[in-house]
Amino acid sequence: MGEQELFTLTVAIAVVVIIGRAVATRLEVPEAVVFVVLGVLASLIPQVPNIDLSPDLVLVLFLPPLVYNAAFLTAPRETRENAVPITALAIGTTAVTIVGVAWVIRLVLPGLGWAPALAFAAAIAPTDAVAATAVMSRLGAPTRVVTILEGESLINDAVALTAFSLAVEAMAHPFTLDHALLRLVQVVVGGIAYGLVVAVVIGRVRHHVRDPALQILITLVTPFIAYIPADELNVSGVLATVVTGVYLGTRTEGMLQPASRASGTMFWRTLIFLLESALFVLLGLELRAVVSDLSTVVSFARLAGAAAAVVAAIIVIRLVWELAVSPLIRFLPGEHSMFVVNPWRYRLVIGWGGMRGAISLAIALTLPITMNGRPFTQRSALILLAAVVVVVTLLGEGLTLAPLVRHLGLAKTEEHQRREAVARARVTEAGLARLDELAEAGEVDEDTANVYRQLFELRLDRVRSLLSDDDDPADTSGFRRELVRAQRAKLADLYAKGKISDEIRRAIARSLDLQEGRPLG
Repeated sequence: MGEQELFTLTVAIAVVVIIGRAVATRLEVPEAVVFVVLGVLASLIPQVPNIDLSPDLVLVLFLPPLVYNAAFLTAPRETRENAVPITALAIGTTAVTIVGVAWVIRLVLPGLGWAPALAFAAAIAPTDAVAATAVMSRLGAPTRVVTILEGESLINDAVALTAFSLAVEAMAHPFTLDHALLRLVQVVVGGIAYGLVVAVVIGRVRHHVRDPALQILITLVTPFIAYIPADELNVSGVLATVVTGVYLGTRTEGMLQPASRASGTMFWRTLIFLLESALFVLLGLELRAVVSDLSTVVSFARLAGAAAAVVAAIIVIRLVWELAVSPLIRFLPGEHSMFVVNPWRYRLVIGWGGMRGAISLAIALTLPITMNGRPFTQRSALILLAAVVVVVTLLGEGLTLAPLVRHLGLAKTEEHQRREAVARARVTEAGLARLDELAEAGEVDEDTANVYRQLFELRLDRVRSLLSDDDDPADTSGFRRELVRAQRAKLADLYAKGKISDEIRRAIARSLDLQEGRPLG
């Protein structure tokens, strides 16, 4: 691909992402589906080049930051409290899904061997909890359900990617069961050990770096430092990245300054959005070439049947596991003191919340181009099937999850808001108490203390109004905007009269931007 084609492709992806997000917001459908559709339409434009993504490019560019971000945001306490159901779901369901889907895909595509069948099954086995948890958090669904889905999504990524790497190895060099078990131990143990080393080293480096820009840059290179060398050492780069992300994510407060955390959060949100969006758009652009290759490999009728069978398999396996198998875990040997059997309504929502997303798509796109030294002719069909699974689960399960949660009586928005308000009140009261201590000790002057005291009191007043049984508090956003607007006008006047420099104007304008966008509570 020449420079001109690369530039055209970049512009096309940017335009599709902008239009796609606007359309998805307006239609209230998953963004991924719109991105794929628009990507397919964009591929029909003659000036847009044919796309044939290199598996190595997807592995190195997309997977490390996506996996690292999911691991970094893990909630350690909640995950420990729900460790048994999370582990059982993430390992048990993923393993059964890999075996079951591999068996199904071999039935509908008889010429497919076990190694590529297992690789494909491992690609679509991990769930993407972002869409599901976003819906349930908005509805105020039980925190336990959200935590289990988030924890499962992290662990099953590692399980599925480890299985995928072994299956890909088997596609290139078939090996025995004993050798497979030995490689599994090497991959898992080596990945975890290397991840811990990287996490400790990066953690110590971040302790000594105070420049916010350098801190954010370190967070950017961390997943690649964890993934690429581990992969070169023939151990699990995914496990290394997950371990690094979890270790650093649970220690962020002590490593980064508040300014770095705010800007770093925005940076990573933007990066993950761009990576996921680009993946779906690139898939849409590549589908033209994928479909053109299918006519010589498999008929569309057989492909449609295979898609229906695979989608049915992953949905049924997950629902059966969660509704029938999950309650039986308490009978396993050993102590399960922290394990509580979830009510059937919880288990139904968890079972239905197994949408597939960007990581499944990224894994599928890394299927090897050759098998045993010969072209892997069925690769295009498997990539298309993976895309169908992602789109169908996002549309089918994603659009019906909210009605299901409401129908089961699990939507408790007011209770969720009350819990958050209580937490905000306690945090604010702690800050106010510490401020009084510092003022009494003479470590802060009284004028400064009064300014911060008034700020804390305003926050407490708003939170307490949310906790009271009175009517909803008045919306002060318009009032705050008026105050900020007056400050902006004065700032512009000072600059126009030459009383302040452009540097000062920009610095004050940034603080006003934060004031206008920040909620009072």
